[in-house]
Amino acid sequence: MPDAVGLELLAQELREADPAAVLDTVFFRGKAQIVVNSAMIVGVLEHLRAKGFGFLASVHGVDYYPEEPRLGVHYELLDMSAVDRLTVKLRVPLDNPDVPSVTPNWPTADHQEREVYDMFGVNFTGHPDLRRILMPEDYEGHPQRRDFPIGGEPVLFTIDEAEGTAYTQ
Repeated sequence: MPDAVGLELLAQELREADPAAVLDTVFFRGKAQIVVNSAMIVGVLEHLRAKGFGFLASVHGVDYYPEEPRLGVHYELLDMSAVDRLTVKLRVPLDNPDVPSVTPNWPTADHQEREVYDMFGVNFTGHPDLRRILMPEDYEGHPQRRDFPIGGEPVLFTIDEAEGTAYTQ
């Protein structure tokens, strides 16, 4: 992992390329994290790729409810030569959850961005096929949001069909 000094050097390079790109850096328990402006994610990841972080291991959605900006996306990058790991984080507000898609440059992000879209409602602009991947197309809501109702649907048993009653848990 980049140490704290290495993390700050990476952040400084990103700030020199675009002063608004990096919002914060965090080095906690040996893990390096860069918090970036959501509009700059494509350029940030390309810069980090040029620095050796050429493997996008995963893309995750996060709900910071009740904080705002509420929704987040985390990108886990690996440098396979130096055996380094770096997390790139961004946050977007619930009323404008748009993030540029990195799928054109990182094909592995395709299904992962679709999952974040499906479960959290983050719109990845420029994604070649942004549609639900886990839930039915007509499903309303985003089940991984922290305020999503966790109650179940009533289960109708054939014995109760005539009466119109249902068993709910």
